[in-house]
Amino acid sequence: MVPNDSAATPDADGAGRGGSAPAGRARPQRPRTRFRRVDGILLLDKPTGMSSNQALQRVRHLFCAEKGGHTGALDPLATGLLPICFGEATKIAGNLLGASKAYDTVAHLGQVTDTDDAEGQVLRERSVQAYPIDRIDAVLRSLTGRIQQRPPIYSALKRGGEPLYAKARRGEVVEVEEREVFVRAFELQAAADLLDDGRPLLRLHVECGSGTYVRSLVRDLGEALGCGAHVAQLRRLWVEPFREPRMWTLEQLQALADRDPHALRACLLPIEAGMVGLPRIDLTAEAAARFSQGQRLNNVPGPAGLVAAFSETGTVVGLAQLSREGLLSPQRLFNWPTGGGLSQD
Repeated sequence: MVPNDSAATPDADGAGRGGSAPAGRARPQRPRTRFRRVDGILLLDKPTGMSSNQALQRVRHLFCAEKGGHTGALDPLATGLLPICFGEATKIAGNLLGASKAYDTVAHLGQVTDTDDAEGQVLRERSVQAYPIDRIDAVLRSLTGRIQQRPPIYSALKRGGEPLYAKARRGEVVEVEEREVFVRAFELQAAADLLDDGRPLLRLHVECGSGTYVRSLVRDLGEALGCGAHVAQLRRLWVEPFREPRMWTLEQLQALADRDPHALRACLLPIEAGMVGLPRIDLTAEAAARFSQGQRLNNVPGPAGLVAAFSETGTVVGLAQLSREGLLSPQRLFNWPTGGGLSQD
């Protein structure tokens, strides 16, 4: 998750930038955003050509949200589901970061780029054969399950506190170690319908665990076929637990904000929507009060592991670890306004 504090900042798409104002004429001042408390989860359909943080800033200003962050960044080239957490929902962002995800991608065979996608510089080109479908399927199967993967050099992974892409842009030699990732599915969807100016393209479907790079999967597919490949298009379809997400585009949100800013509230999901996969523990009023003060509770029945704790009024009060011995230890506590789960003051 990329957090943001409550200081007002210009919209990340560059609005407000430009040359100097003519002499003697004052540059018009943009109204300063008045931020307020907003709690909830927005399922944004991120557009292409925009970084995840730029999309976050646009949405945060539309909602005038004091606190917000995105989970599971998408590359500027990519589109699709970007969960954005506001207020207290940022406390569950770590759970969403580690969730399973699904993508549709288009692989361009025959070209290798330095970023492993269409935004990079072409490093080499190779001829592409008429590969039999069964050969492509065999390579895709070899890249499923628990595999060793080398992340792209141009990635947000940090070394020495600095993202690898920053080092790569300076021309530094970057060595990236392989790591284990889980790929549940890597499947061919279509090929013949993607012929575009003679370019050999494959449409692929990916379902994977946290930390998996689709760019690396496509790169390794191309290497296994002997022709090289890079990602030409990428769209994220879902993030656990949002399997059938109702996504909102920036255009839709802007239209709502222009008509009635309060109408944006209807676009938010309550924080509970991001915890549907966690076991639920219901506490009495007295136990919930003690839990909300950070106290551990004994003899709590339920499955061991991470759980969501609810008060007897049905309000989620926090995340906790429940031991096999029934010890409930608070991990993240939620601070709700009166009546609370979903708010937009």
